[in-house]
Amino acid sequence: MDNSVPRIELAPGYSISKILKGGWQLAGGHGPIDRKSAIEDMPIFVQTGITTFDFGDIYTGVEELIGEFIRQHGAKDVQLHTKYVPDLDTLPSVDRPYTERVIDRSLSRLGIDTLDLVQFHWWDYSVPRYIDVAQHLVDLQRSGKIRNIGVTNFDVPRLKELVEAGIPIVTNQVQYSVLDQRPEHGMVEFCQQQGIKLLCYGTVAGGFLSERYLGVPEPREPLENRSLTKYKLIVDDFGGWELFQEMLTTLAIVAKKHRVSMTNVATRFVLDKPQVAGIIIGARNTNHLEDNLRVFDFDLDEEDNRLLESVIRKSPGIQGDTYALERDINDRHGRIMHYNNNNL
Repeated sequence: MDNSVPRIELAPGYSISKILKGGWQLAGGHGPIDRKSAIEDMPIFVQTGITTFDFGDIYTGVEELIGEFIRQHGAKDVQLHTKYVPDLDTLPSVDRPYTERVIDRSLSRLGIDTLDLVQFHWWDYSVPRYIDVAQHLVDLQRSGKIRNIGVTNFDVPRLKELVEAGIPIVTNQVQYSVLDQRPEHGMVEFCQQQGIKLLCYGTVAGGFLSERYLGVPEPREPLENRSLTKYKLIVDDFGGWELFQEMLTTLAIVAKKHRVSMTNVATRFVLDKPQVAGIIIGARNTNHLEDNLRVFDFDLDEEDNRLLESVIRKSPGIQGDTYALERDINDRHGRIMHYNNNNL
């Protein structure tokens, strides 16, 4: 295994690669997936030092794909991070047996005895049972089925409630990019105080933060996959296509200076932020693997950050706490979400 990808400790005795291989793009709605090739690609990521896999119980077919990889290659050198996402419709009735069935299903799909990290998501805070359900995960941690507990897309008030209830949270997975600074609305500060690390997705906005979109007209709907649909809304809320093009131009200037790609610069910008432990790259295959690894070949200097921040300051900013827009089923962000995918 290559050691070119830096590692970071999330908990005593448990470390991950600072780039994580995401699994959302291997689920439905992101384009065709060649299962055989997807499995064959996984050991290539591990060999380059990307040993941590991020996926979820609601990512259709993804736990099974990774399970087949594990059966062929073993789990010795990898870290497996799934999610626990109770369906919106079940939130009032989720109990300990339901939680254990979902966790047992993930273990069975993967063919392992212990999940390295389970990241807990809760769709609707008006159903205030998330502390009780998080305690189910603590019970399963004590029984050996879960090694570490994290959350995904929790906001500051609710994360604080979990911490105060004694839930041993090690991570919060959040969306964070040059376009979406919502983690800086209190989340980074709280996580610094509590020693909670951030695992970040959306750092290249589904591919929008790349050379492909520099200097091109604004794309029209329908876009080609769910990821682009989701992140086009982020582009709109950042300030629209004109300001987005200014950000791309700035990324291109910094990228040319360091002889790297624009996606490298966008990724490095987030990776350097306080409390960020890792970046999740949504790779369906190995096409961009070599480029992704170059994020560790350079450092952003004071001038680079000044240029990027100068564009960010022109944006009205995406309002609210982490995931507040996406959690609202009546908002245009929320309307594209799938709230009931567990089917248990």
